[in-house]
Amino acid sequence: MNDVRSAQAIVVMGVAGCGKTVVGEALAETLKAVFIEGDRLHPPENVARMARGEPLTDALREGWLDAVGERIAASVGGGQKAVAACSALKRSYRDRLRRFCPDIFFLYLRIDRETAWRRVAGRKGHFMPASLVDSQFATLEEPGADERAATMDATRTVAGIVKELLG
Repeated sequence: MNDVRSAQAIVVMGVAGCGKTVVGEALAETLKAVFIEGDRLHPPENVARMARGEPLTDALREGWLDAVGERIAASVGGGQKAVAACSALKRSYRDRLRRFCPDIFFLYLRIDRETAWRRVAGRKGHFMPASLVDSQFATLEEPGADERAATMDATRTVAGIVKELLG
């Protein structure tokens, strides 16, 4: 996975509850990169919809993905590496992000439904209810062999994931 060290941008991806934020923050700190929290870039309408337990459609995700992509491109364009936490559940979503930065490396944190549900149900102060976990798994398209990506077990320690990725 030495390919990841040369990447100017890394997107930590996966379903809700897989640990995108904590892994992304640790990875950004290790790499001295800018950390971009994708959840903070959702428009208020998307947040309200998800808080009501309504999954987002592809159309509703477009502006959000563009906002994440623009932040990545701005960091890279400014000479800084970027690490973003963004679900990027479908190939088409990852392709959309690549339009902003073609060499993005995706770190897919794979997790089982039960663990994801338990983690999301236990979160305090987050807009995403556990009822949306199933819709995330229904939408998920794991990265293909032709994508610049690594898959890691999301139940491992954050330090273990970062160490193996950058090993």
